[in-house]
Amino acid sequence: MILKSISKGGVKVTGQAAFRQEYPIPLLVIVGPTAVGKTEIAIELAHRLRGEVISADSVQVYRYMDIGTAKPTLEERRGVPHHMIDIVDPDIDFTVYDYQQMAKNCIREVHNRGKLPILTGGTGLYIKAVVDDYTFCSGKVNPSLRRYLQEEMELKGKDTLFRLLREVDPLAAERVHPNDSRRIIRALEFFYLTGEPISVQWERTRKKQSNYQLFMVGIAMERTYLYERINRRVELMLEKGLLKEVKGLLERGFRSDLKSMQSLGYFHLASFLEGNWDWETAVNTFKKDTRRYAKRQLTWFRADQRIRWLERKPGNTKKTPVLDIICSMVEGY
Repeated sequence: MILKSISKGGVKVTGQAAFRQEYPIPLLVIVGPTAVGKTEIAIELAHRLRGEVISADSVQVYRYMDIGTAKPTLEERRGVPHHMIDIVDPDIDFTVYDYQQMAKNCIREVHNRGKLPILTGGTGLYIKAVVDDYTFCSGKVNPSLRRYLQEEMELKGKDTLFRLLREVDPLAAERVHPNDSRRIIRALEFFYLTGEPISVQWERTRKKQSNYQLFMVGIAMERTYLYERINRRVELMLEKGLLKEVKGLLERGFRSDLKSMQSLGYFHLASFLEGNWDWETAVNTFKKDTRRYAKRQLTWFRADQRIRWLERKPGNTKKTPVLDIICSMVEGY
């Protein structure tokens, strides 16, 4: 009902302050795998529901990284304010905590303007940090411990640290991919700093009531068709000049070992430019890794029972029944 009132033209003036104090902020969340069409759906919904879009993409926060992150163009953004895009330079270590604090402020400001905040993206941890108000281990940072864990991983490999994670926190090990070095280190770091498995905190966060009136929608697509879209998307990125974009980043002094430059596409084309891979290997690995990433995204989001799933059919444009269904669901919520 709160979402319905906003979708019909904003929060009512009468009793507005009391309304906002009594009820949590309404938040529409659009999730799904890469290349499924979340951005175009979110933009169209923003037009229909008088909303503003808040990106939940861990790479779109970086400036100069446009083609490989599939940022909406200025033309696509016309008439719909977008937030959490082009926040920092690629050499800044932008954390999940940084994102959480900034995104929460954006949501509050959008709501205060009488608009509907629409959070959309494929970075599951970013979305979880916001909607579940994830509590971070603030004030308990130990650079020496992190450096030690990183050195151990370099010397002994990811498998060694992953086995250690299995020993101290088997539940976390079930949810963290064995190749996800950053999350392995983060989980071990949390355990050694707090004496508590990070999975215990995850469970506390899961049970905590959200600060928002959530309406979460997942956009799905038949796997064969999704993978075809991913392959074609990679080809379109290359046609649009992704190689030139990556070369420009390297020439600006943004090293290929930066966290931002380890992202899909940037890592692969930097490997080509630095002579580590030939062109065919770089492109094929880019496509393969993107498909694998989409599969991991679906696994992450499918675990959240709050998400209502809708399937996009082959050949649908942005004026799809999906939009009508979402609008009807939101207005009746």
